Amino acid sequence: MSVEFIGYIGSRNQSEIIPPAGPVVDLNHIEASAKLHENGGFDRTLVAFHSNSPESILIAQHAASVTRDLGLLIAHRPGFNAPTIAARQLATLDQLTRGRVAVHIITGGSDIELQADGDHTTKAERYARTGEYLDVVRREWTESVPFDYRGRFYDVRGAGSLVRPYREDGIPVYFGGSSAEAIEVAGRHADVYALWGETYEQVAETVARVRASAARHGRSPRFSLSLRPVLAETEEAAWARADRILETARVLQEKTGFTRAADVPNEGSRRLLAAADKGTRLDKRLWTGIAALTGAKGNSTSLVGTPDQVADALLDYYRIGITTFLIRGFDPLLDTYEYGRDLIPRVRALIAQEEAHVASRAA
Repeated sequence: MSVEFIGYIGSRNQSEIIPPAGPVVDLNHIEASAKLHENGGFDRTLVAFHSNSPESILIAQHAASVTRDLGLLIAHRPGFNAPTIAARQLATLDQLTRGRVAVHIITGGSDIELQADGDHTTKAERYARTGEYLDVVRREWTESVPFDYRGRFYDVRGAGSLVRPYREDGIPVYFGGSSAEAIEVAGRHADVYALWGETYEQVAETVARVRASAARHGRSPRFSLSLRPVLAETEEAAWARADRILETARVLQEKTGFTRAADVPNEGSRRLLAAADKGTRLDKRLWTGIAALTGAKGNSTSLVGTPDQVADALLDYYRIGITTFLIRGFDPLLDTYEYGRDLIPRVRALIAQEEAHVASRAA
């Protein structure tokens, strides 16, 4: 697989421009979203985790039950479950879905958010704990005899699991975090390192940092980039749509909760805001309007243009080293459909041409 596309399934239909309404766990929305992603050619879909959100493993389990092939990327925060238990939960679901599970490790950059779940550690402590947590999880997935592990945060004796991941190569570990502590743990454990939608220069810098960290452990991770494409039939119409999205998000901030806090707690958001400080439109078509408005709360930068123009910009990121694109829209269901119809096939075709050209030159 030369390129991977990941979408996003929320527990209900909401975004920066759609206020939450209806049940927090909306079965109809989850099922519709899962089927749209599968039919649209997505490889996986992310199920998010927050301190106040529905449980990500259970939402993913339901999405799996209404699809046949769609992969699941389950956001998971280390430190609240025992790593041995989390390993068995993920391996069990992986068996039930015949190898469709991946896990996205999000350690958490906000002290305030984690305190809502009773966690009062510092960010440095959390990343140290995450490293130990993943040490144990991986051993639980792979050890054939009971094992002991003693670290600063975990002390397990005689651990072992009867259930293993479905595939021989295991459950892929995706990993996010831009701080120095995060990069160190990513080098040890990430199969796929995930970035938010930064400039070409920023992405190239981070890819180099993570590769250097991973090389010290004899590892070579893949890289994922998260973006919010805004598409239209013409470039002018696409930018007009982006302007409407920004204005709607500004008007609805109090209803949607996407308001800008005075403090920016995590390095990833600070990097997006640093890009936004350079301008609203960067590189070929990177748009920072929503990131600037909301304080870069998560995945909030976009590529704006026609499907061909956005596909061309994604190809640029591929050339830097990105092989996974996590794309989700501001109108979740409609945008998922349009990405599957108009964007994903174009990107796959461009990358296939790129690979054929590289192979031809090498020959």
